This record gives sequence, structure tokens and C-alpha cells, in this order.
Amino acid sequence: MHIPFTPNIVLQLHRDLYQFSVGQGGRWKTLDNEITETRPDGTQFIRFKPVSASATPDAMAHLHQRFNYLWESGQVEPLLLIPSYVLDFLCIHPFLDGNGRMARLITLLLLYQAGYEVGRFISLEKIVENTKESYYDTLYQSSQNWHQKQHSLLPWYSYFLGVVLLSAYREFEQRVGLVASSKGAKTAMVLEVINHLSGDFSIRDIQDKCPTVGIDLIRRILRLEKDADRLVSLGRGPNARWQKK
Repeated sequence: MHIPFTPNIVLQLHRDLYQFSVGQGGRWKTLDNEITETRPDGTQFIRFKPVSASATPDAMAHLHQRFNYLWESGQVEPLLLIPSYVLDFLCIHPFLDGNGRMARLITLLLLYQAGYEVGRFISLEKIVENTKESYYDTLYQSSQNWHQKQHSLLPWYSYFLGVVLLSAYREFEQRVGLVASSKGAKTAMVLEVINHLSGDFSIRDIQDKCPTVGIDLIRRILRLEKDADRLVSLGRGPNARWQKK
């Protein structure tokens, strides 16, 4: 990762988010909080009770320790590890205010670190806002039994990958208006570079030789070549290397 993803980084991001609000930013919650919902009749009920204020610093330290181990080891695909972290973050609910905004900011940061830069061009915040009902429904489903470590991540994965990211990439393609001939030329360029590379190589090696080709297209080509049994992946995650068969 370009910067160490520590609890202190999260505190700094929250401080920057609330730089114009007195006394709010950059501190873990000092009071216990609850996630509530208002019924149609106006009454409220508790949807989820997060980690207590006293347990929050240790919970965040443990979350980051586990996340960084899995990230560096490449044992878990980043597109699954990132939403897993975000769900845990939201269940801890470490701040008195701004947890949702922080979750989306962290999502952008981690996607950048993993090489997925669609958030630079498309507002993930807007997609979440436009799919708010699905967001809260899947968050509720996946947070059930979270404290007992018996929750299911599948609804949350489905929302993150199938709604947020898929919508972002579809909108990106519509805006850019990529023509088939251009994509075909870039694909041919990448395949030609791969053909002339010797030994194992990384995505960065291809980027250096194809500076006009986006990383997402390179990733897509590598996946297709792997599916066609022409390439093998050595490792997982952003540091994975590739080898021709």
C-alpha cells in the first residue's frame, strides 16, 4: 500500500472531514451509540447496537491488524477484503458522527490502493445515495449476529460488487464512450507486450510498456488470458505476478 493503513490514518481522515467542526473530528466515540430506524408511524427502533465506546480502540486495532495481514499476504481478493473491512467498520461504528461518510471515503482509498480507480471519475457516494434502500437492507442483513461472528457477508458482497461497483463501471463506460476499435487496439497492444515478456511479470510491467492503457482493461485481459489457460497467476492481490504457460 502507498500509505500504512492504520487506525491513526482513519482518525486523521475523520479529523480532516470535520476540520471546520469544533471538537468533533479525529477522536473515537466517547459515548455508546445505536443505529436506529423510524417506522412509518414515527416510532423508532434499534436496528443494530455497535461496539461500545470503551471497546472501540481495541476493536479498531484488531480490525486493522487482521486487515493488513490479509492484504499483504494476498490470501483474500481485494474486492472481497475491502467490503469485509467496511462492514466491520460500520458495525464498530467508531465515531459519534460521520461513520457512513468515512466508510465511503475509506472504500475509495482502498480501491485506489488495489488499483481500481473508477471512483476518481464516478461518484460512489451518489450511487449509494441512489440505492439507499438496498444499502440499508443489505447492511442490516449482513450485520445480524455480527457480535457472535456468525453473520453472512453474502448480501453485503452482492450489494458492493453487483450494485455499487458494477453501476460505477457502467456509468464510466457510458461517459467515456469507448469505441470497440479503440478497445481492440489497446487489447492487441497488451497481448503483444505479454507475448514478448520473459519470465514472470506484474501488472506494473505491462503499464510501463502500455502507458495509454488503463489498469482495469489490463486486469480484464489478464483474467481472460487466465481463463483461456494461457496465463497463470502467481499469488493474489495487487502484488500478484503472472506467468505464461
